[in-house]
Amino acid sequence: MRRRGVAPVVVFRVLAASVFLGALSPAVHSPAAPRNDQYARGSKGAVVSAQPLATAIGLRVLRSGGNAVDAAVAVAFALAVVHPQAGNLGGGGFMVVRMADGKNIALDFRETAPRRAHRDMFLDPDGRVMPRASTATALAAGVPGSPGGLHRAWKLFGSKPWKELLAPAMRLAKEGFPVDSFLRRAIARSARSFALWPASAAVFLRDGKAPALGTVFRQEDLAGTLARIAAKGPAGFYEGETARLLADEMRRTEGLIDLEDLARYAPVERVPVQGTYRGHPILSMPPPSSGGVALLQMLNMLSDHDLRTLGHGSSSTLHLLIEVMKRAYADRARWLGDPDHWPVPVRGLIAEDYAKRISADIDFAKATRIVRAGQPAGAKESKDTTHFSVVDADGSAVSCTTTLNSSFGNKQVVPGAGFLLNNEMDDFSAKPGVPNQFGLVGAKANAIAAGKRMLSSMTPTIVLTKDGKRPLLVLGSPGGGRIINTVLQVLSNVIDHRLPLDLAVQAPRVHHQWLPKHVTWERLAVPHDVRAALEAKGHRFATRPGTIGRCQAIFIGKRGIEAVADPRSGGGAAAW
Repeated sequence: MRRRGVAPVVVFRVLAASVFLGALSPAVHSPAAPRNDQYARGSKGAVVSAQPLATAIGLRVLRSGGNAVDAAVAVAFALAVVHPQAGNLGGGGFMVVRMADGKNIALDFRETAPRRAHRDMFLDPDGRVMPRASTATALAAGVPGSPGGLHRAWKLFGSKPWKELLAPAMRLAKEGFPVDSFLRRAIARSARSFALWPASAAVFLRDGKAPALGTVFRQEDLAGTLARIAAKGPAGFYEGETARLLADEMRRTEGLIDLEDLARYAPVERVPVQGTYRGHPILSMPPPSSGGVALLQMLNMLSDHDLRTLGHGSSSTLHLLIEVMKRAYADRARWLGDPDHWPVPVRGLIAEDYAKRISADIDFAKATRIVRAGQPAGAKESKDTTHFSVVDADGSAVSCTTTLNSSFGNKQVVPGAGFLLNNEMDDFSAKPGVPNQFGLVGAKANAIAAGKRMLSSMTPTIVLTKDGKRPLLVLGSPGGGRIINTVLQVLSNVIDHRLPLDLAVQAPRVHHQWLPKHVTWERLAVPHDVRAALEAKGHRFATRPGTIGRCQAIFIGKRGIEAVADPRSGGGAAAW
């Protein structure tokens, strides 16, 4: 990856984006700027996450001899304390692991629907979806997966004592940490919702308002729950006192999770979906994530086009990106779901010949007005998230995305246990064709069923060197339905346009998810001339720009290891 050879228009547009993003965060790195907590370079290992305190904990684990999985476990538990918007005990996630010896695994610790959940649980007597039932009530919570999943990762690949990895999170919960501007703003936005749950108000509000900047934020009940997990592993969460506290809260608030649901929960070890782009092997998350499948589909469709010659940010490149996004998201809506409950045609969807077939009608002169899901081989009819990346001195890598779904999940803290519950039941299709909170639609493949895992857009991804021997790029992002396209564009910025990692992450992005039928965009992503050219082709744009993803990425190249925290949020990068 070299700075020379990058077209001047690319440098201009990406540096312009850096100026814009600098207005969002004062810690934006540019080549002339000193290193800071959102850019780090080293030679032995790196960690990047959504919160600098969690990043620092991960780096300490690496420096003390831990491997990438050890650091990932410590970071994840720390995020449950210092980044409660998405870091969690009461949610779930996905982890893609590439060990130095070549072992690959995709660890699925997605939440599951409780045993008493059923297809029509969010419909009223007239068959209409009940507003907020799947996002803001106890019914919205799926059975949490994070404690079990993180323990399984440690059991498979960890090298340090389990209790040692949880100790920093326990200390932060008990002793507290200063509230920063990002946490304060997030709490302020959810203050009214927190006020509806007494235990949540007690944790997050001070006299009914978000705590002031610098307030020491202590979570003693959460510290106690972490201590039980540290002492007993998953049994400290899915059994005993913590399980009882959660089940009691469900009974009081008419939720569905009970002791049997908790006792039954188990993470699943899956095989990563694998593809190749420009000669680079790619590992990503399989279903019940739609991320890896959609990412590989789009890369396959792009592979016959020279994006570098078309130009970064040009109307031709953006037109092509938008068109492949439409097609992948149309397939997502029709075919993707929990593979343990639905025959998802993964091989057909990620086949190169299928990509050629569904993209054959892309016309560079005009937008495709109607896009329908394709028919892959083997097919049969029947907002807030967080990501972190880790690389260790031996070359092992972890790409992990965890979530509560909305920011702070359903806003419900379990009394006495101190952790928030998710609202992941909204990621099911409450009714075929009816969009969820992210505007995503689904079909029968993602209908609610007891014990089923809801579809996700999380896309933890590892790109390997062309010889397949070591990681080249480790990345992922939060952002609901926008996650997949965030990963796509950062990956393309590095591989196609050869941008340095900091500029690849900072570059403004676009997003299209098939329905609704408009392009979402960030400021500076579509200058006036580019937008005019795209509108002339028939593309429609959202009325206002928005933010698309918050990528946390690591690149391992000739200059060493580079880690970048997306300046769209308050993350932290560290390396040694």
